[in-house]
Amino acid sequence: MFCAKGRMSTLRMICAALTGAFLFGFGTLLFKPSSYRLDIQDAPAHSAIFNSQSYVQGPPTQRFRDNLRNDTKYITSWTSSGWTNDVITYGNLIYLALITERTPIIPKFLSTHIDPSAPPFVFGDVIDVPRLSQAIGIHLLEWHEVKDPESQVLDDLGCWSVWETVQQHVQHPAPRRSPSLNLLKLDISWTRAPTWVELTSPSKQDNHASFWSLASLGFPEGRSKSLESSLTNHPSPQHQVSLPPDDHVLCFDHLYYTSAHHTWEWELDYSPAWRFVGQHMRWNASIERLADAHARHAMNVPVDEPTPPYITIHIRHGDFSEQCEEVPLDQCFASLPVIARRVFEVQEELRAQKGIEATQVIMTSDESDPEWWSEVRALGWTWVDYAAMRTEDIYGKWHPVFIDAIIQSNGAGFVGTRGSTMSTLASRRVQSWHGGSTRLMRWGSPGADDH
Repeated sequence: MFCAKGRMSTLRMICAALTGAFLFGFGTLLFKPSSYRLDIQDAPAHSAIFNSQSYVQGPPTQRFRDNLRNDTKYITSWTSSGWTNDVITYGNLIYLALITERTPIIPKFLSTHIDPSAPPFVFGDVIDVPRLSQAIGIHLLEWHEVKDPESQVLDDLGCWSVWETVQQHVQHPAPRRSPSLNLLKLDISWTRAPTWVELTSPSKQDNHASFWSLASLGFPEGRSKSLESSLTNHPSPQHQVSLPPDDHVLCFDHLYYTSAHHTWEWELDYSPAWRFVGQHMRWNASIERLADAHARHAMNVPVDEPTPPYITIHIRHGDFSEQCEEVPLDQCFASLPVIARRVFEVQEELRAQKGIEATQVIMTSDESDPEWWSEVRALGWTWVDYAAMRTEDIYGKWHPVFIDAIIQSNGAGFVGTRGSTMSTLASRRVQSWHGGSTRLMRWGSPGADDH
């Protein structure tokens, strides 16, 4: 702060006062810890361009084609890989919609990895669709907006089978069928996609396809050239009709294994599907508030206090134990002291880089050993007790999975399990949404996470 010299005592007093005020304010900004505030937003007002009625003829119809507009082209696919993988699949689908300039039609999530008795869950009831549409500049349709969910009319549709092509290394490659097809009453005639849609060489045993190779099938030249070759076609299972892949509704059997340059691309920071779609798939505000209430209850936060900054851990054991082979489980997986070291690193990084004191730690895991959970408690960490809160009884079987993912994504920091897509997405969300610090722990052999 600079003040010109003057002989008047009043001027000196004013300069001194202003200088003191400036230094005090600067010091406060410099040394005051940064605040952490969980920002749960209601969907903002959107222009009419994102009104779903602009992309269909009207209310859902008995036959899906009756509701399609002639001036709009669409794209769709289906899932069967577990919820987190299905989120990635829909992210890939929406990215393909962007680069093909088509309107995506999103099916409901299926409970294939939760409980078969749980009903399908509407995409827009967990993902904020208006906010996503606004962010990426296109509208998203959901299948229940196009075809009446109660319709018993079986619709014929021709689609590309990507899975049959990338599975050429197995003895009997076949299209990948999803339970969604039965729910939507779709009778699909599959055409095997050309071999050049594979991301890697056909001589390699890999399941990935290339975004732009698949996108070319949605344009006249790429489509016609591909159909000129002798591609395997499968008649529809019920009507036994052989149809070419539809051009009005471009459709693929499975898009989980799709990348631009490298396999498992959502793990990489340049991933176009993550950058242009995934990071904009924010939570529906109502379910995010519910998750925040569960997190606050786990941390015993008083009603009149804001949600404090916290670190979330995701430890996946369960089915990963099959990959340990002959390595004992206690040596295959990172021990709790190793996990605690990673938590400490994240805490130190948040403190040094952002001035955030994140002392609260919430554990999420599929581990079932009570003794392990007792050791978690001994570390001073907590977790959401879904049984005590009767979450499934009140909200349904889907909600513990959703709430875990939302709590993971809204931490100031995150520590997860390398190779788990749930950890991958949580890490990406914490970095993108909160500028947080993250770590993914290695495992599979003794001392795998030593560093």
